[in-house]
Amino acid sequence: MPNDQYQDTNYAEGIGIFQGARLRAFWHDFLSFLSGKSAELLSFDAIRARLRLREENYRGLQDVPLEQIAGSVGRYREFNDRFLPRRHNMQERWSRVYAQATGMTGLPPIELYKVGDVYFVRDGNHRVSVAREMGASHIQAHVTELPTNVPVYPGMSEKELDDAAAYAAFLDETYLSNTRPHHVSLQLSEKSRYADLLGHTYLHRQIMEQSHKEEISIESATADWYDNVFRPAVTLIRKYNILEHQKGRTEADLYLWLVEHLSEVKALFGDGAPTRGFADAIVDFLVERGLQVPKDLLVEKDDTVEIARPQLEAELERMREQMNAQLSDDAPAPQDESVNE
Repeated sequence: MPNDQYQDTNYAEGIGIFQGARLRAFWHDFLSFLSGKSAELLSFDAIRARLRLREENYRGLQDVPLEQIAGSVGRYREFNDRFLPRRHNMQERWSRVYAQATGMTGLPPIELYKVGDVYFVRDGNHRVSVAREMGASHIQAHVTELPTNVPVYPGMSEKELDDAAAYAAFLDETYLSNTRPHHVSLQLSEKSRYADLLGHTYLHRQIMEQSHKEEISIESATADWYDNVFRPAVTLIRKYNILEHQKGRTEADLYLWLVEHLSEVKALFGDGAPTRGFADAIVDFLVERGLQVPKDLLVEKDDTVEIARPQLEAELERMREQMNAQLSDDAPAPQDESVNE
């Protein structure tokens, strides 16, 4: 039958294209190894666990850019980060998918998970590989999104994934994504400092409990800290474009510097400290770096919280010890090297 003959011709053509793709996969993986760069797809299950993703929302049928599909649910080792096939035994299936793609019916939509700016293949890995080989820019897919406030994007390094996981742990611990779903970024450039940021929220909780004479949940305390301490600081940082003097740093980085500076000044001068709020601390930040201080900043009024250094240091030390203990508990048990697996 003509149709069958046409399919056989496309299948034979697919075998040749697959073999070329396999060869390119080998060289891409080899050169990535020499350069020290990863050629791996992201594992959906690993990302879901590390970023503590729970909610799923179906977003319907969409045209998805192929370059943003950078992971897979179960076959992330069978293809590299360009979705080039790595195994010879994939030839028959890959070639049949190619024959279908170049036939009269074309390919049916695939199924994807979306996390941040990255899509993960739930069903249709071969179709993605074939579509890329055919030079397509987009592919039709049923998309299910897992919402996150943590930046996720194609090509993330292992360090960037570790940093994202630390940020996700902070958001999970403080419930901030629930109480303030549209919050500004609290991302830090050094993941070890999330313990300090978390310490600030617990200190704020203690202050609230002393003031209200009742127990306050960390959820409520963090929301109040965000509204009345962190957000006002970020407003001032943005108003005077302070981050343009701190390349590679974040607003949360600068917030920590401001709070620590306030604490140091108060410890040195006591109640007579000349620096009492975030606006004063920003002035000090600019002066220390020999930068011009805007006139409006000198008369800026803010209602930031004064924090005593001993109280802050004690809380931060407690948080560091707690997080270190958790890391020790989570560490895998040593393997018996005499056992062959």
